Amino acid sequence: MFDYDNWQEIFSTLKKNKLRSILTAFGIFWGILMLIVMLGCGNGLQNGASSDFSGFATNSFYLWTQSTSKPYKGFKRNRTFDFNNSDIQAIKDNIKEVEIVSPRNQLGDYGSSANVIRGNKSGSFSVMGDYPEFTAIQPIKNLKGRFINHLDLIDKRKIAIIGNRSKDVLFGKEEDPINKYIKINGIYFLVVGHFKSEKTNDGGELAESIFIPFTTFQNAFNSSNKVGWFSITSKEKIPASIAQEKVLEFLKQRHQIAPDDKQAIGSWNPQEELLKMQGLFLGIRILIWIVGIGTLLAGIIGVSNIMLIVIKERTREIGIKRAIGANPNIIIIQILTESIFLTVIAGYLGLLSGLLLLEFISNNLKDENAMFRNPEVNLNITLIALLILVIGGLLAGLIPARRAVKITPVNALRNS
Repeated sequence: MFDYDNWQEIFSTLKKNKLRSILTAFGIFWGILMLIVMLGCGNGLQNGASSDFSGFATNSFYLWTQSTSKPYKGFKRNRTFDFNNSDIQAIKDNIKEVEIVSPRNQLGDYGSSANVIRGNKSGSFSVMGDYPEFTAIQPIKNLKGRFINHLDLIDKRKIAIIGNRSKDVLFGKEEDPINKYIKINGIYFLVVGHFKSEKTNDGGELAESIFIPFTTFQNAFNSSNKVGWFSITSKEKIPASIAQEKVLEFLKQRHQIAPDDKQAIGSWNPQEELLKMQGLFLGIRILIWIVGIGTLLAGIIGVSNIMLIVIKERTREIGIKRAIGANPNIIIIQILTESIFLTVIAGYLGLLSGLLLLEFISNNLKDENAMFRNPEVNLNITLIALLILVIGGLLAGLIPARRAVKITPVNALRNS
């Protein structure tokens, strides 16, 4: 393998046909480059999509009311209904799989905003009524002050916690908002906290939110017994989907809804969505490997064809070697070494170029909310790629090596 004369012969052969060697190597170079870039970009898309779920508890789910789709127990279809305060404790008492129950309300309909005033500044923000447990489901980072506590709920305190964008609009970037008042729908609230989202890609939803105690919300905005929706988590080691199914069944019984009515209660389970997304990206990775390996095979076939041509050109040389007693294994090793060398060098350059290109793309992605981030390839993938190159070099040289061994000295001299 490390015979000096053999390596001299390999380099001499490559130098004699520089253009042919370069074009042959380019097929391998391009194949491994495309494989690495496609895998990296696939990971970049997955990282961007996964960041949508980074701020949610993985065992959480969300429930809200909709109109019924079936008549039941004397009630007509298309009936509307609301969750209420009694549902909160009922879920805790009857569904043992549930860990946290956090009811929520929003001023206006879902996705709507309310006008908030502070002095001569104003803005439209989402005003939410929440329990302290909300932060265990969707974490936030307190920049100053505090979040809602249970004394706020009991005393129905008119306090508010504002997001970082809400703070910038109402107070400016340098002003301290703590212990200052804001006015929501004509009612004054004392700001006691300032936060930012722990979620890496929330599209500004939390940053533009204002939180007040759930009980205060109900009292101030005339929704004394209404719960807009529930944020719930399951207990440790219990899948959210199991707890979700049990809570749905329980709430349908409480609100006289047909058990098979799929429309009456809307739900969203981040874990289920994440599993669907992971399945999608697994399919994408498999497709990338199929396309990438197919491209590499095309390059390997090109190397094999070129090696067959090289064997034909060196028929006399191989015949002389055999005539002076060269072992067939020596001929095979020389051909395989040349094939592996050409394949690995071209593949390594393609691998290195692909990694550098991904690094360049990653360094130039500035938007934290981008749906494409950190296009990377881990070490295991690069090792697999290098192993494929070595195997590819062996396969490319195998047929030419067998052809070379079959050349007899007599036939070699006759054809020269």
